[in-house]
Amino acid sequence: MVLVHSVTRAGDSVIAHRRAPESAAGAAVTPARSPADRATTRPRTEAPRLAKFHVPEILFGPGSLSEAAHAAVRLGARRPLLVTDPGLCAAGWPNQLCAHLAEAGLRPSVWEGVTPNPKDHEIAAGHVHYLQEGCDVIIALGGGSVIDAAKGIALLAGNGGTILDYEGVDRMALPIPPMVMVPSTSGTGADVSQFCIVTDTARNTKITILGRALVPDMSIVDPHLLTTMPDWLNAATGLDALTHGIEAYVSRAHNPLTDHHALQAIALVGENLELTMDHPGEEAARTCMAQAALEAGLAFTNAILGAAHAMSHQVGGLLDLPHGVINGVLLPHVIRFNAEPDPHRFVPIAQALGLPGTITPDSDAGAAEAAEWAALEVRRLADELGVPKGLAEIGVGESDIGVLSAMTLADACLSTNPREADQADIETLFRAAM
Repeated sequence: MVLVHSVTRAGDSVIAHRRAPESAAGAAVTPARSPADRATTRPRTEAPRLAKFHVPEILFGPGSLSEAAHAAVRLGARRPLLVTDPGLCAAGWPNQLCAHLAEAGLRPSVWEGVTPNPKDHEIAAGHVHYLQEGCDVIIALGGGSVIDAAKGIALLAGNGGTILDYEGVDRMALPIPPMVMVPSTSGTGADVSQFCIVTDTARNTKITILGRALVPDMSIVDPHLLTTMPDWLNAATGLDALTHGIEAYVSRAHNPLTDHHALQAIALVGENLELTMDHPGEEAARTCMAQAALEAGLAFTNAILGAAHAMSHQVGGLLDLPHGVINGVLLPHVIRFNAEPDPHRFVPIAQALGLPGTITPDSDAGAAEAAEWAALEVRRLADELGVPKGLAEIGVGESDIGVLSAMTLADACLSTNPREADQADIETLFRAAM
């Protein structure tokens, strides 16, 4: 097991090195052992597995917004579709990007018909706009909702039909237009992911569309864009990034490549999210949160996610609420559920979040304490950010639990949760989170 020694700033690695056991107050301590003892008591290292790692071209740094125009030109754009939303338009970012696109000789068409938790009919309308305007390359400037809408429009542009036809894994057969993503929030990771999350308005649920074709061609991460987020959105997307990191790290599909990015993201959120709330204009903290969102996205698009997201998608579809806020309510309960049979995987997570002291390797008691500490720390952070204590405060009722649980079982994210969960388990988790 790799134990985190200390948390470092953006640009450095959060993972230090393997450490010898150390004594610490409150930690389970074992006597020193010989190499032979360790060989008989420690589990064998997992055999290496093949690891595929999907990633777009990434440009990261303050002031990088203008590079979206050069990226579009390289991808063959003449009439790019710029997908955004009214809030971003009010902040002025699309106007800036349109000026850069015009300077590059392009004629952008702007479509801003996206609302939070993008709806199936909105994506259909965006596709009609794409066709009527004769667009080619798709550029998304916004948060996860805008980026998911842009992916949905691209999917329909290449494959036709309705967006609900593509629920599930690898349902698209034909190529889609090139995509350039410019995220304006620090949490969703949609700009680097192979996910597209859409609200099915007939069933009041969110569907998950998953496929390699949905990984954008380029992600341009400019931390300056984060300064115009309202506080509630900063909090919600930051908690989403934290949930991505934690669920990716314990996912059944994790690998050494995703582990590094997941732990780095967890540590960066733990160090910087509250700072960005208290000091919104501090560039260093904003840059760290932009990196946290990016690294969490790289982790979860390759390791996938777990029960917190599978459950959150259903609540978000039912109530049209911020996804990250729902994650903040659910995640502590999912951590406890997943850690119950084997808490050891949660030790590096707790350490990345700042667990004091050290944990003796292979200590079941110490690992259980670390997992519980991580759950409590997530809840403490949620409290500091003003997240409701339970689902009942945001409108979920006892009568909703059966339907929400049944729909959770069909969500693709549940397939990589580290612990098997049936409908009774999911119902118990929902009730615990009420």
